[in-house]
Amino acid sequence: MPTSYAWFQKRIVPLEEARIPVMTHAFLYGTAVFEGIRGNWSDERGEVLIFRAEEHYERLRQSAHIMHIGLPQSARELTDITTRVVEKCGFREDVYLRPIAYKSGEVIGPKMHDVDDDFLLFVLPFGNYLDLDAGIRCQTSTWRRVQDTSIPARAKVNGLYVNSALAKTEALQNGFDEAIMLNDDGHVSEGSGENLVMIRHGRIITPARSDNVLEGITLASVLQLARDELGLEIIERTIDRTELYIADEVFLTGTAAHVSPVVELDRRAIGGGGVGPITAQLQKLFFDCIRGRNAKYAQWVTPVQPAVESPAAAKA
Repeated sequence: MPTSYAWFQKRIVPLEEARIPVMTHAFLYGTAVFEGIRGNWSDERGEVLIFRAEEHYERLRQSAHIMHIGLPQSARELTDITTRVVEKCGFREDVYLRPIAYKSGEVIGPKMHDVDDDFLLFVLPFGNYLDLDAGIRCQTSTWRRVQDTSIPARAKVNGLYVNSALAKTEALQNGFDEAIMLNDDGHVSEGSGENLVMIRHGRIITPARSDNVLEGITLASVLQLARDELGLEIIERTIDRTELYIADEVFLTGTAAHVSPVVELDRRAIGGGGVGPITAQLQKLFFDCIRGRNAKYAQWVTPVQPAVESPAAAKA
């Protein structure tokens, strides 16, 4: 039967065997970088389609470079490892892939140098993270998005996500679905784990990269679809919190979130209070791409045929 596996210490092992010692530097100090990658199941093709794997691994390599974490494998080599693990798992449903480059040495002391490095990856079944149909209710977080001068905002640093966890928990405990975070200047940055897009007067607007946003791969894909397929103008600029209140549409994008419509912010309806027409169009375009239904964007997915369990193994 389908089973979660991991790439751990340079080999494929059952997920329950992928364990790190309690003194691992990354566990003690958050000295690791990661990616979240989707593998989307296609019934028509009988394949798991890994979304933009090499682009994710290029970003992982950039994060590792910023954080002095050694990651010698190329994006292509990391993609090859990933396809082997996904194939071994045998899942015939949507999956989530978590690759991590981390300080694996058992060393006491918060530092980045003279500590061993390693790479691991695990695969899990994974459905929708947010409500893609009805939309989500958001709260402006009291927690500010971390400044790039404190922790590199354009690197996916494990320790940085304490910032996101505080914002997400605050939103959930206050009865909302997700948090929208501001930077220290009071400008809109992003969600707890997603990029943000606003639509006003038929234009697509997203926060400037200098507002401490992660350079999102899903975001870049959606913006390309908006420009090339819908002919919309794309603007990257600073956004004030109150501008979101009077936007025509707002949505969040990310590996987990896909394209998630925001229908309410701080108890104010966005637009008509439902999924907007442009958001709906972009959702459909995006899902056609990630499910392998749009040949024009076939290069965005890496197909993997899940391993078939032998009858002998099934009886064992």
